[in-house]
Amino acid sequence: MKIALPDKTQKEFPNGATAADVAESISHRLKKEALAAEADGRLIDLNAPIPDGAEIRIITYKDEQGQEIFWHSSAHLMASAIMRLYPDAKLAIGPAIPDDFSARFYYDIDLPQKLTENDLEAIEAEMARIVAENQPYTRKEMPQGEAIEFIKKNDEGDIYKIEMANEFEDESLSFYIHGDFMDMCRGPHVPSTGRIKAFKLLSVAGAYWRGDEKNKMLQRIYGVSFPSKKLLAEHLDRLEQAKKRDHRVIGKALDLFSIADDVGPGLILWHPKGAIIRDIIETVWKELHIRDGYNLVFTPHMARLKLWEISGHTDFYIENMFMPNEVEGDLYQIRPMNCPFHIEIYKSNLHSFRDLPLKYAELGADYRYERSGVLHGLMRVRGFTMDDAHIFCTPEQLHQQVLEVCDLSIEILKLFGFEDYNIYLSTRPEKYVGEPEQWSVAEDALRAALDERKFDYEIDEGGGAFYGPKIDIKIKDSLGRFWQCSTIQFDFNLPDRFNIHYIDSDNKHKRPFMVHRAVLGSLERFFGVLIEHYGGDFPVWLAPVQVKVLPVVDEVNDYALEIADFIKAAGVRVETDMRNEKIGYKIREAETLKIPYMLIVGKKEVEGNTVSVRKHKIGDIGSSDPKKILAEILRKIKTKTLDQEVF
Repeated sequence: MKIALPDKTQKEFPNGATAADVAESISHRLKKEALAAEADGRLIDLNAPIPDGAEIRIITYKDEQGQEIFWHSSAHLMASAIMRLYPDAKLAIGPAIPDDFSARFYYDIDLPQKLTENDLEAIEAEMARIVAENQPYTRKEMPQGEAIEFIKKNDEGDIYKIEMANEFEDESLSFYIHGDFMDMCRGPHVPSTGRIKAFKLLSVAGAYWRGDEKNKMLQRIYGVSFPSKKLLAEHLDRLEQAKKRDHRVIGKALDLFSIADDVGPGLILWHPKGAIIRDIIETVWKELHIRDGYNLVFTPHMARLKLWEISGHTDFYIENMFMPNEVEGDLYQIRPMNCPFHIEIYKSNLHSFRDLPLKYAELGADYRYERSGVLHGLMRVRGFTMDDAHIFCTPEQLHQQVLEVCDLSIEILKLFGFEDYNIYLSTRPEKYVGEPEQWSVAEDALRAALDERKFDYEIDEGGGAFYGPKIDIKIKDSLGRFWQCSTIQFDFNLPDRFNIHYIDSDNKHKRPFMVHRAVLGSLERFFGVLIEHYGGDFPVWLAPVQVKVLPVVDEVNDYALEIADFIKAAGVRVETDMRNEKIGYKIREAETLKIPYMLIVGKKEVEGNTVSVRKHKIGDIGSSDPKKILAEILRKIKTKTLDQEVF
């Protein structure tokens, strides 16, 4: 039989050849590194026979699919160790979690006793023994009915697997077996447990079965794994760095924000210093949007429930909305998003094709019900400010509008120090609203814009929302983590629901294309990412306090105040530490507070009309003329310099 490689070259193999045979025919090293394969776009195990004429691509750990397969196999490895140590445990689900920075897999288990850190060490030791046994992962398929009986025969109490097996619509279900362990799974998996060279179990936490608090609380064990101890060590080091950069810790230390029990979980209190940074972000956002032709709008925080019924939110988004309130016999709903309000503004006037595109932008406060168990500092909240805008345009204007949004997104993200990003184009799913022609026009506009700007991007076939295709931009922070940020989302649903239109050149009413777009996402989440990206060491233009004047002795306090007033008059954010403390203590505190510039003044500086300059994390720069230092600071503010320069 013949198979095709990714470069379209053809190779002949005997009937029944496997992906492992293909890998070995290319190179011994590739066979050693191979984890699975892709046959005509479908992932298969290395030992699976290849159909004649298939196009084959070997999957290694360097591929994203390979990493996910590796981590999912690691979850099975951990589960088998748990079952050896706790034979009465009931297994629920154990997926790979490639988008999680700290962990890479988990398994939910039902166990009477509560696990501790010591228990995790014992599970790790058992995992090591199973790895040493180098047990092969083998696949077994059977019809659904037979599969359910197979699960019951294996363990009548396996309620979670039985429940899931009953829900599958597939004609057959697959299981993976290594040693005496079996688990229901689509696969594929790595060839054997011996491939999982390095791993670490990180933590155990509570998790409701299927995320529903009405169900039983299970124990979720998180772990990481890698094909080498070197990669594991590097990842654990990044985790330690991430702990030091935790925005919740830094936010408290720098007095940026807080969450108060009396106010409620997931509701952020922006402190003065945090509010300064937020104001800078908002100012940049507004200036660039106005420059690009957006109209700024403000809309209410709530509306009649009827509005959300028209939009369809009460049908498909109700679980994320707070309960409505009755006002004078009418139900009002606090808003989860801003889209219907912008549509109502559009509807308030009759529009010609000459009026389009119309672009409404708002930093709108929204409120969504998130379960308390998933709330996380600024990253997952219940009240947030959405960087939101909606574009109404004609089909002919789509390409230019998408181009402009892409350009604006990259410009703003780079401005705040995010130079690396991944871009994803998600296309039409199986179930969708709108006409296929509309989808094609929208997808072509998104793809053409990405191609014209020569962006590298991945296509997520069928990954679009039911109401339109989209572009997602995930930014990479200083620790190598990716965060969802910008989104460009078409919507074929709301224009129909609200029956919006414009009058075209032929005097006919036509439906405009509607594009949702966010550049930063929510301000809260973006601020959290910003804190961790810089570790609180904000560049001068973003720092809430840019300069701190530190008098050495009380006799020079007046001179210190003169210097502070001089700097403040130029628009620089400055504080003066007039406390009767030793200068070393004042410097250490200013360093802890991550003040970019410290200007130290003593008797010598008074006599010479100078300041002694110290820069955060760099140290003493030397004596300088206050005007020269101010000019340098102002230049960095004006140019929004991101680096730590020494002058």
